[in-house]
Amino acid sequence: MKTITLDKIEKLFEKRTPRVIGRHNYFSVLVPLVQKDGELYLLYEVRAEHMKRQPGEVCFPGGQVEDGESFEACAVRETMEELGIGREDIQVISQLDTLYTYSNFTMFSFLGTIKEESLWQPELNPDEVKEIFLVPLSYLWEHEPAVYKMKVAPMVGEDFPYEKIKFSKGYNWRKGTTEVPIYEFENRVIWGLTGRITRNFIETLKSQEAEDV
Repeated sequence: MKTITLDKIEKLFEKRTPRVIGRHNYFSVLVPLVQKDGELYLLYEVRAEHMKRQPGEVCFPGGQVEDGESFEACAVRETMEELGIGREDIQVISQLDTLYTYSNFTMFSFLGTIKEESLWQPELNPDEVKEIFLVPLSYLWEHEPAVYKMKVAPMVGEDFPYEKIKFSKGYNWRKGTTEVPIYEFENRVIWGLTGRITRNFIETLKSQEAEDV
């Protein structure tokens, strides 16, 4: 082994960018507000039925972050590709809260607006999007979702060598919990990560409203 000196270690880490340990993916979505007839709506997509992941489920426009791409740029690019609209039709307002999942990926979300006229004859990407729909912001404000709590626990294989770590009778692995909000609007169900982002956004609005009173 080559000689490792303190000087070499300092130079190595001086300009190194920290990374996530292990396998991890990053996704980014746009939470799009649409102003129509003087009222604000949130825009949702229904995923194409032939997709391998979450076919037919409701989601926000977005996808996986590409190498060298910012989280905001990903949200905008995916929205353009999925809805068939131009960059000039999208305005980003702010980054929203980040969602860390137990399944090795992080979801970034950005609040923005989409011009209503760009949706009159949308050119949806059929490979990803079946249809889009609007939900009045007032409806989401007035209707709390049903929230279900779910326990998250590691599934450890029978071949794990407990004896090597001095726990021959097993180990008390850390466990966690997650929440699954479910909104119902007409014949639509908004749930999962999309439900969590929606709920967090509405709660943020309500907390700001309370501060302004």
